Amino acid sequence: MEMNQLEFFRKVVEEGSFSKAAERVYRTQPAVSIAIRRLEEEIGAPLFERSQKTPALTDVGQLVYDYAKRILSLRDQALDGVAELKSLKRGRVRIGANESTSHYLLPQIILDYRKRYPQVKVEIFGHSSDHLSREVLDGKVDFALMAFDPVDSDLESFPVLKDELVLIMHPNHPLAKRAAVTVEELGKESFVAHNVKTGSRQRVLEVFAQHRTPLNITLELATIETIKRFVQLEIGLGFVPRMCVAEELERGSLASVPVQDLTYERTLWVTHRREMTFSHAAKAFLELLREQAKKQIDN
Repeated sequence: MEMNQLEFFRKVVEEGSFSKAAERVYRTQPAVSIAIRRLEEEIGAPLFERSQKTPALTDVGQLVYDYAKRILSLRDQALDGVAELKSLKRGRVRIGANESTSHYLLPQIILDYRKRYPQVKVEIFGHSSDHLSREVLDGKVDFALMAFDPVDSDLESFPVLKDELVLIMHPNHPLAKRAAVTVEELGKESFVAHNVKTGSRQRVLEVFAQHRTPLNITLELATIETIKRFVQLEIGLGFVPRMCVAEELERGSLASVPVQDLTYERTLWVTHRREMTFSHAAKAFLELLREQAKKQIDN
């Protein structure tokens, strides 16, 4: 049972004539007659009462006509749906991201994306960077933004943003007006820290150990937002990615001072399965991320 057979059959019923149906489908009348004859042979029963001058449906013909309309309607809906996906009038993008990326990088990119494609659904799934590569490999997200480039032959990545680790404190802290501080001076301070083991945290621990200076972590907190809040309450100092405190530093609600001998630049990567065939929606979002990466490089 082929689509063109059902299409020809429906047209004969609706036009009440084989010749008119042939004109509507841009075929010859014999071609339409042959297609319907083959359809009858496949079904094993006649579809029309051929004893009458005007084609009239048999009981089997009426049943097949009812199903033909439904089948052809589903075909049209499928084609319309594919066309909408291609034109990005609908669709879905699934993105995995760690906390800092979800809060401080993605919002503006998502706003830019939705200006272009307002009907596409964007879903963000939050995980720590060390879990995100598995989410990508398992197909739970289309791609992920991570704090490292995963070493896996089934994945490929490109850098999207470079960011640095900064020391933050309350603007009234005695060290806030300094041009720089030493690690040794920070040994007298209390710190609030993220309870997730990251490359930036490891770097801070290594530098303090190299300087034989204690790192006095008095609170370990679940989110960077909480760390910022506790620093603003003068509970302690903290180390966070610069992009996470850019607004607070600009407003003056937090202060940042360089630390001698302690620098850490991290790269955010976009990671996806190698040779993956992306949906039109996901492909468009990736292009937007590549634009973001190009701006970073140009700057």
